[in-house]
Amino acid sequence: MATKIGVVVFPGSNCEHDVVKALGLFGPARVEAGLVWHGERSLAGYDAIVLPGGFAHGDYLRPGALARFSPVMEAVAKYAADGGPVVGICNGFQVLTEAGLLPGALQKNRGLRFLCTTVGVSVCTTRTVLTGESTVGAQLSLPINHFEGNFTCDAATLERLRAEDRIVLRYTANPNGSLDDIAGVCNEDGNVVGLMPHPERACDAMTSSTDGMGLLESLVVAATRRAHVPV
Repeated sequence: MATKIGVVVFPGSNCEHDVVKALGLFGPARVEAGLVWHGERSLAGYDAIVLPGGFAHGDYLRPGALARFSPVMEAVAKYAADGGPVVGICNGFQVLTEAGLLPGALQKNRGLRFLCTTVGVSVCTTRTVLTGESTVGAQLSLPINHFEGNFTCDAATLERLRAEDRIVLRYTANPNGSLDDIAGVCNEDGNVVGLMPHPERACDAMTSSTDGMGLLESLVVAATRRAHVPV
């Protein structure tokens, strides 16, 4: 039976179909990816959840600030607490921080410029659902597309992220001013990951890189393991 991955859609999401298409490259026998409307209150039956990029609820107040109150986010919080793999990409990362599922916050880019380019990132840990099949130090080329991707947190939180091996990805040439070059972080258990780069946009020969497939492979492996855990 195929591993089932849900991609949450908020009003204003615009990368959900990109994620579904990228996951579809693994083939229907291995992965079944589908959309989950933000009004859903249950994630039963899913082996992993992705919060995609876009402008959830128009990014009013702050990116992710309204999306955190969507009914599905209570289900996401319960799913994550139960050990379920959850990945937030770009706006999805912002939603996870606003919901308190990840530490820190995303603020406006240094120089107040919208960034749409390809950047280099380095894998910092393999203890997460997004990097479990990677290697520490691996260099990846991934697209970014954001105005508020500048990760920030207080000094104590940064010290804890470093000490607990929770910095997942770092930029090799910081494009947005993120503290400590951080491009992605995880929760204590490594099953919730947020990142600003878009791995789903680096998955086939028509793009500048296929490095995103390795990250999605890790997610699929983690989801498959969860699918085979006895209930």
